[in-house]
Amino acid sequence: MQNILTVLTGYLGKISLPGLGVIDIIEIGLISFFVYQFMAWIKFTRAYTLLKGILVVLGFILIAYIFKMNTILWIFRNLANVLVIGVIVIFQPELRRALEQLGQKKIVSTIIPFDSGKEVKERFNDKTINELVKACFDMGEVKTGALIVIEEEIRLDEYIRTGINIDGILTSQLLINIFEHNTPLHDGAVIVRGNRVVAATCYLPLSANLSINKELGTRHRAGVGISEVSDSVTLIVSEETGSISIAKGGELYRNLDTESVRKHLELLSQDDAKKKDERRLKDSKRRRKSTKKSTGKKTDSNNIKNGRSSDNRKEADSDER
Repeated sequence: MQNILTVLTGYLGKISLPGLGVIDIIEIGLISFFVYQFMAWIKFTRAYTLLKGILVVLGFILIAYIFKMNTILWIFRNLANVLVIGVIVIFQPELRRALEQLGQKKIVSTIIPFDSGKEVKERFNDKTINELVKACFDMGEVKTGALIVIEEEIRLDEYIRTGINIDGILTSQLLINIFEHNTPLHDGAVIVRGNRVVAATCYLPLSANLSINKELGTRHRAGVGISEVSDSVTLIVSEETGSISIAKGGELYRNLDTESVRKHLELLSQDDAKKKDERRLKDSKRRRKSTKKSTGKKTDSNNIKNGRSSDNRKEADSDER
């Protein structure tokens, strides 16, 4: 015990704190913020358990370094490159999801100019909202399960390809007929784009979120899963209880009434209208800048031409004299 205390005292005595400047304090604050955000994000994923195991291994390496266990350090030193590749492979789904969430931030469309120039698709109107609400609660009364995904900015073509193309105007009768028991299209999800039903029987990714209630089945996990990998909104009708839920941004809102569902869809429609206006403003500003540049270039070229013509006239006058 005395030897351990002596080693620790000698090791801690060699530690010296460097002087801290303003930049160093800002850097420490930024690193702390990113570490906190990383821990808050990873806490509800399967990678959290793996991360705790990695921290145990790192603690073991630290102990080996303090007590100068050279053989163990040599083994870890030679396995370092392999371990980095292994961590990337193990955390591949979580890293992909994190990058997708980062790409959905508004800052990306601000930095990347061509990202904001995407095609502005037609959004669903009040009639479509009424049809969605009516269909969900009519199916809820008879406990018919349903999974309706409303596409937003991120296109869901890869999931549409897994289903059967419909391309029909969205009505409550169409949705009820699709999800009716023992019909060919009742199994899977329906994807809605604008005022039309694009496809049915689509396969969706299941969420790996451990905080989802164990009572919920595959339909709810699929609804949350598609909302985690895209900006879509999913309407879920429970086959067991007939209750209506909405999945958005990886969050699940359960046991909603008619007004709550309508408010969610109306807010969605309002957000889309705002995005349209913002895009139009950006496009108009870019057009103005491009027209200013083009007019400026034309003015410069005209001035050059006028200057050349005046010089030619002066030379002609001098020749006549």
